[in-house]
Amino acid sequence: DIRVLDEQTCDPVAHIFDRVLRVRRRDRSRQHLDHHAHDVVVDRLDEAGLRLEMVLHQPERNAGVRGDTSAGGLRRLDALLAGKPEIVVLALGANDGLRGVDADVVTRNLSQIIDRATARGAKVLLCGMDAPPLHGWQYTLAFHQVFPDVAAKYHVPLVPFLLQGVALNPEMNGEDLIHPNAAGARQIAETVWPYLEPMLAPVTR
Repeated sequence: DIRVLDEQTCDPVAHIFDRVLRVRRRDRSRQHLDHHAHDVVVDRLDEAGLRLEMVLHQPERNAGVRGDTSAGGLRRLDALLAGKPEIVVLALGANDGLRGVDADVVTRNLSQIIDRATARGAKVLLCGMDAPPLHGWQYTLAFHQVFPDVAAKYHVPLVPFLLQGVALNPEMNGEDLIHPNAAGARQIAETVWPYLEPMLAPVTR
């Protein structure tokens, strides 16, 4: 299983991960891809012999709570790990940054999640986030550094910035410039896949 733990900053974030782990399907005849990009990953996971269990929209398997923070993800972790996932995609922190949660607190929460997930035999893919300068540039810089520092400490792969090419891009977001559209979802899928793919082969052995 591959499980996604995020804070569902907004409904589209859940859809993003629905696409990130179901990105861009190429059918056997190489026909045109649909605009939702259903795909790349589900087919590739199928080829790798892995089963994808989404934990976002389904209430009985929900590991994401809209508007929650890394602290909330930590509280929900035991329920997530009860399913014995092989890979955990850890995409928490966006709401922490928006709320100005102390960078040390975010570091501690992410560290505990990784500690507990790896102790249960799961591999972790950490997704980096950035904070807008709502709380000053010093906070923005400190927040940015949380993710590479945690990844280095625990030797886990890091997606440097989950919303690379998407954040504040009008072509990748809805009218509010916050919620990614289908094009933004595809871009996020392309951003995550190169980091997720190398984690699959060891799991299938």
